Amino acid sequence: MSSQENTALNILEERTSIKEYDTSVSISKEELTKLLSITTKAPSAWNLQHWHFTVFHSQESKDRLLPIAFNQKQVSQASAVVAVLGDLQANLNGEAVYGPLAEAGYMTEEIKNTLLGQINGAYQNSGFARDAAFTNASLAAMQLMIAAKAMGYDTCAMGGFDKEAFVKEFNIDERYVPVMLISVGKPVKPAHKSNRFDVSDVSTWL
Repeated sequence: MSSQENTALNILEERTSIKEYDTSVSISKEELTKLLSITTKAPSAWNLQHWHFTVFHSQESKDRLLPIAFNQKQVSQASAVVAVLGDLQANLNGEAVYGPLAEAGYMTEEIKNTLLGQINGAYQNSGFARDAAFTNASLAAMQLMIAAKAMGYDTCAMGGFDKEAFVKEFNIDERYVPVMLISVGKPVKPAHKSNRFDVSDVSTWL
């Protein structure tokens, strides 16, 4: 096992959900930008990058979010909170994704148009669009949490918040659906002990 692989596995093993944060610790906009940049390297169907991030960096913004998140203290205590949104109209990204590749000669115009046709055809189904928004935004959310751990921060993913109130309070475009909130910061104490089911309990081998 290489040292690089060992480091990656250690990060995955050590990641926990932190509920109490050191309020004296701040994260710079530059660090958060780097974190989000790494997050956007997550995989996505057709590389449509079905995500958008609302970043709560100031204390004022976190305090506005707090009641919408049912007063979960990590929202106010964390150095930042990132709301991960899913893109219900990610098909509109298709030309921006594939156009430059076709222009650079990495694919033919015919292949580009075939892909765009497949994508737009799939997005005629609103159920597909919603499922894709949640699935692909969740991949980005996991990438964010692992990247944060690698950068020396801890996180907590939260699905418990009033999504309708969130959309209204922060003027979220109807193109996007709230998926989860992720607090980011330094812990003041370790996470609560938890266990995991054995692999044999959660897998079927064929």
